[in-house]
Parts: sequence; structure tokens; C-alpha cells
Amino acid sequence: MTRTRPERRAVVTGIGVVAPNGIGADDFWKATREGVSVLGPVTREGCAHLPLRIAGQVGGFDAEESIEGRYLVQTDRFTHYAMAAADLALADARFDAGAAEPYGVGVVTAAGSGGGEFGQRELQQLWSQGPHFVGPYQSIAWFYAASTGQISIRGGFKGPCAVVASDEAGGLDALAHAVRTVRRGTDTVVVGAAEAPLAPYSMVCQLGYAELSLSEDPDRAYLPFGADACGFVPAEGGAMFVVEDETSARRRGARIRAELAGHGATFTGASRWEESRQGLARAIRDALEEAHCAPDEVDVVFADALGVPEADRAEALAIADALGEHAAHVPVTAPKAGTGRSYCGAPMLDTAAAVLAMEQGLVPPTPNVTDVRHGLDLVTGFARSAELRSALVLSRGLMGSNAALVLRRAQS
Repeated sequence: MTRTRPERRAVVTGIGVVAPNGIGADDFWKATREGVSVLGPVTREGCAHLPLRIAGQVGGFDAEESIEGRYLVQTDRFTHYAMAAADLALADARFDAGAAEPYGVGVVTAAGSGGGEFGQRELQQLWSQGPHFVGPYQSIAWFYAASTGQISIRGGFKGPCAVVASDEAGGLDALAHAVRTVRRGTDTVVVGAAEAPLAPYSMVCQLGYAELSLSEDPDRAYLPFGADACGFVPAEGGAMFVVEDETSARRRGARIRAELAGHGATFTGASRWEESRQGLARAIRDALEEAHCAPDEVDVVFADALGVPEADRAEALAIADALGEHAAHVPVTAPKAGTGRSYCGAPMLDTAAAVLAMEQGLVPPTPNVTDVRHGLDLVTGFARSAELRSALVLSRGLMGSNAALVLRRAQS
């Protein structure tokens, strides 16, 4: 006789954030709930002459204080952010990595831009001085899988590891992969994404995106769902989470912060925003079905919020398609309007904000936006008090990926 093992529930027990508006979950949440906008001129060396002038930069981060020298020299800024955020998440979860069973801990990250800053530096060495001046770490530091590898090596984690490369929506897809890993028997997964796309090489690559905002006014450069929307502003940073099997987490006395209840993903093609309506709506329905969540049980939506009128309209219609009449009443927010879109890191920051919002009973505002279009109940100006039992996080990628994630508030 075959016995069916009860389905394991995946829960969030730790949150680590490295973002333009704060390092650590507490500082990040304080700025997010107050609607602080930190968008400003790009100050990185070699970028002053580029037409992309406004971005969300991480401030106050000293990699040498957070990362050991032997790891620092072989990794790019995007991996520095990921390793620091992982440390913060593990500390928040009160997870003793040294005492854990190594094969019981896995690592999953998502990445879009990879190690452009490290790669540019090494290529400049090659051009100016020759191949003997290119270090061996060039072969791994730029790689989109570098953060997964370095976090697992540094932490001694030998469980299932993976990297997700599915566009910006890969952040939510990585969380879904972590959930599946837990359901298959791994007790703990360190999961997340962080990006560092503001080196000159990386910025030149982004100039090909028609959706990029080239505005020079920080207060007007990124206005999702607004009347003057003119594109998105890129950003660096991201978030990492400790995701655990609920039973194992409770056994060790961990604080359960939220449940990862449902996920859906589709693909509709690069920059085909009108078609993204159908694909995003399908992803939402799939996420709700997996979570056993009715449309009218969604208490808040954290929108993808591209800031392109056509894309914003498609997202608003997708929310209406999936949630029906409830769409007119559910509060929608886009905190990333104050920090920029950090590609795969953006939905991770939204997920962190959603967990904190449910804990605090506050929907954070969408910074800078005043004249709201597309029929959404977009929260602007100030945070809104609300009973939040479930949250829907949305993400779309410039190459056509769509994803939706349902979170549930922790139960005592």
C-alpha cells in the first residue's frame, strides 16, 4: 500500500533587505510605510555622460564590513548585496546555520543583470594591459548563478540549490521553487534576489529598453498608474528570505511571519503589454487556485507597476479580470515608485513589504503619484490602515514573463 505524505506548508521565518531606502527590514519598512522616495541622480563613476540620469541607488552599504575578504575579491556587487541580505534573513529567523544539518538547507536565487561591474573592470584590464592582468574570478563573478553558489559555499549549505532565470518575474518564480523544494522534503531554503545594474556597462545595455525613463526629475521619473507615466527607473538591491517547513520551524520555536500560499506564472512575449493582460490574469487565477483563496479574500495587491501607460492599463485590466467586482475595492500599491525597479530584486522587495504590511495592518503608499489613472484604488500620499489577511504580489518582465504570488498572514 502506498502512503501519501501530508503536504508540507512553506512559511517565511526570516527577512533580509538591502534596498535604496534602507538596509535591514526595519529601516526598509519605516521608509516604505512613510512613502519616502529616494530616487536621485546616478553617481557611479563613468555614468555621468549617459542619458539615463535617475535611479535607485543603495546607500550606506560597506561590503568590507559585511563580507569576508576571501569572498569579496571573487564576487560582484550584486552578490555582495545578496550575501548581506542572506545574513540579515538568517539572523532575523534566528537560524543557526552552524548547527543545521547541511543537506537540509538549500539556496535559490534569481538574477537578471549578473555581475556587470566586476566584468567591466576585468575587461578593461584585458584591453588596457593584456590577458595576464585578468583575474581567474572573472569566469564566475559575472555569472547569474554566482549568488546561489557563494551563499551556499559561505554558509555550508549542501541541500538543493538552484538559480532561476525567467526575467524580472524570476523573483517570484524563485520563491515558488523554494516552496516546491520544501514540499519535497527540504526543511529550509534561503531564497531571494538582489541586483546591481548601475555600472556603465550594465546601464548601456539597459538603454535599449523602450520602457526606460530618461527623465531628469526624480519626482517625475517614475509614476506608475499616473497621468504622466513615462517609464520605469532602474534600481539596485533586493531581499532574501528564510523559507521553512512550518512543522520544522515551529519545532525549533521560530517566528512564523507569513505563508507562501500560491503561485502562478505565464509567458506572453517581450514588450507585448496588451497581451500581458491575459497572461497576468491567468497567473493570478492560478496563484489563487493553488492558495485556495477566493478573489474577494485578497486584501491588498502589490502591483508590478511598470510606469508605461500601455503596460499599466494592461495590469489594471488583468487585476479586474482575475478579481472581478472585488477589483474596484481592493487597495493597490506600488512602493517601488520611490525606490525604482531592481529587476529580479523588485518583486522580492514587494514580497518583504507585503509580509510587513500584513504584520502591521498598513498598506504603504505609492510615492510621487497623485493623478491616478486606470480605475485602480491606488494608495497614495499616506499609508492606509486595513486588516490584511492575504496579499497578492505581481511581477512582469520586459522579456514577457508574468508571475503572481499569494501570501497569507501568519497564524498563531
